[in-house]
Amino acid sequence: MKPAGRTTATTVALTSACGMLSATAPASAAVNCASPVYKRQFYANTTFSGQPKKTDCDSAVNENWGTGAPAKGLPKDKFGVRWTVTRNFGSGGPFAFAVAVQDGIRVYLDGRRKVDLWKNVSSTVSRTVNVTIPSGTHTLRVDYVNWTGRANVKFGYAPRTSASVDKVRPLAPAGLTVSYDKNTGKARATWVKNKEMDLAGYRLYRRPEGNGSWTRLTTTTATSATDTPPPTGQVFSYQVRAYDKAGNESTGSTDRPVTTVDTTPPAPPGGVDRNWTFGRVTTVNLTWDSSPDPDLAGYRVYRSTSSPVAPTAGNRVGETGPTTRWTETPPPTGDFYYYVVTAVDIHGNESAASGTAWYQTYDTTAPTVLPEVTAVDGEYDVTLTWPWQWDPASPLSGYAVYRDGKRIGNARYGDDGSGYFVDTSVERSTTYTYWVLAIDDASNGGPVAQVTVDHVGDYTAPAPVTGLTATAAGNGILLEWDGSTATDFDHYRVYRGVYADGAWTYTDITRTLDGHMQPRRLDRNLPDGESLRYAVVAVDRAGNALDVASAPSVAVTELDLRPPQTWPDSSDILYTRADNQAEGNSVRVSYTPSLDPRGPAIGFLVDRWDPAAGTWVRITATPVTGTQWYLDTTAPSDTTVFYRSTVAYPDGTESAPVGTHAFT
Repeated sequence: MKPAGRTTATTVALTSACGMLSATAPASAAVNCASPVYKRQFYANTTFSGQPKKTDCDSAVNENWGTGAPAKGLPKDKFGVRWTVTRNFGSGGPFAFAVAVQDGIRVYLDGRRKVDLWKNVSSTVSRTVNVTIPSGTHTLRVDYVNWTGRANVKFGYAPRTSASVDKVRPLAPAGLTVSYDKNTGKARATWVKNKEMDLAGYRLYRRPEGNGSWTRLTTTTATSATDTPPPTGQVFSYQVRAYDKAGNESTGSTDRPVTTVDTTPPAPPGGVDRNWTFGRVTTVNLTWDSSPDPDLAGYRVYRSTSSPVAPTAGNRVGETGPTTRWTETPPPTGDFYYYVVTAVDIHGNESAASGTAWYQTYDTTAPTVLPEVTAVDGEYDVTLTWPWQWDPASPLSGYAVYRDGKRIGNARYGDDGSGYFVDTSVERSTTYTYWVLAIDDASNGGPVAQVTVDHVGDYTAPAPVTGLTATAAGNGILLEWDGSTATDFDHYRVYRGVYADGAWTYTDITRTLDGHMQPRRLDRNLPDGESLRYAVVAVDRAGNALDVASAPSVAVTELDLRPPQTWPDSSDILYTRADNQAEGNSVRVSYTPSLDPRGPAIGFLVDRWDPAAGTWVRITATPVTGTQWYLDTTAPSDTTVFYRSTVAYPDGTESAPVGTHAFT
């Protein structure tokens, strides 16, 4: 016990230390302890008779007084201590009362004895009793006595939370309130904390009005949660349920309804894109399918001379109410007019635009100018030119150019006033037919001038690459050459040749090299003394390039840096690989102990070939364990480094080696 300080009849001290709350007072003063804190009373006898010698508050029944007195003014033998607490147990259910005591203890629930260990003992006695506590508020009383010898007492109560034992549902949460923010569209639910001692959390549910099926929204240990209900203008009800550690769920709280703001637009009207006709029109008649939206207010009609039609205030030409028809006479400009329709509900939500209907209106007299078009075929384009002409009856604003029936642009004008158009999106060996159409200020088109061109295109390859050299290096072959001077140069192709069966066979290795425009590359190839040839060709924008057989080539013999003996990179039990990194060579050794008849090994070892000394050098001082990787930070640069690896056994022997190499 942590004894409380002495007080006068008019003073109460409340302290908290080491898990105990105490409010001490003499027998004549009233002590009130807030639940679930115990009220503790000390008696100088074992019958709890007369007035208690001292009263205070205690947060737990857990004391060891040894052979001393429990408090000043009390005897060290033949004393009694009583703890009482009244608390709300929620829905109640199965609980466990656990005691450990020397000498006697009795535990009461609402005055009924549940634990009885009432004798003078020479050592601590422990017991656990299972008790079912009804729902609501109940009083626990713990009576402890010490007759002689050592004095200690411990009591605790806790819910039994096993699903096979606890079948009692928690009480439904109380005080549920739900507020709805129309600006954010969020609903916030709050409720009163449940009294259950074995509470695990709460579950928030929602359902639309008139629907009996609840949807679980969230699980929380807090007493509030936020939800975003569908913004449909409906009424939604919320309820919260508690669940305990055994998985039992309470009944629902009182339902709380909210009405959401409708921000959901109707579906776009269907059938608008069925409205079209051949030729030009003076009147537009639009019809569409009726919207099934229950809160429909009407429709809005939009028109534009370009597609897609943006449903903006500037493009809106009218509203129809619930009628699914619109008739108007568009401006007779000769333009194409495009129409879309949207649906609007009573809350002002507007749907996306429907499919597009389009019509072309009548206009005034078309231009009479027939351009005199000349076509000139170039290597990469076709140029159309014609003299500028004036039509006093219909002032021209420009020319439209079509190719094979598709408009490809508007004509540009030269310094002399003539018209010209350059088509750069042409393919070699293709025949194209062009039309040039004069356009007046009202967008009326005149007669069409037609011309057909056989586009040949560029079939000339760039000149041979000069200055090609191949230098054997420790990590491959360094290739250098003079840059191509072709005006239409695009990239290079690099070929490697090997001699076999009396002939040189070339392979395009461009994709294996870094870069594609620079006249300097490194072919990272194992330096094993092989004789090679290299050729480089320039490629222009049209894909023209010399055949490798006719391109200049250069011969080179690789350095031979290999050790006298090499090994494959894998065996039945080992696999090795080396990769160059900025900080050094990373050597990976993969070992499969289940396939090793001598295993398991204690780690792996790595050797590096020293070509200057002509010997293998061990770079792992001890077997590497706990990883498959070893980083060789002292590997030489700009060369090829050879490694071999083994696994080490407990008896000091090693496995057969496997080998690998890395370009640095």
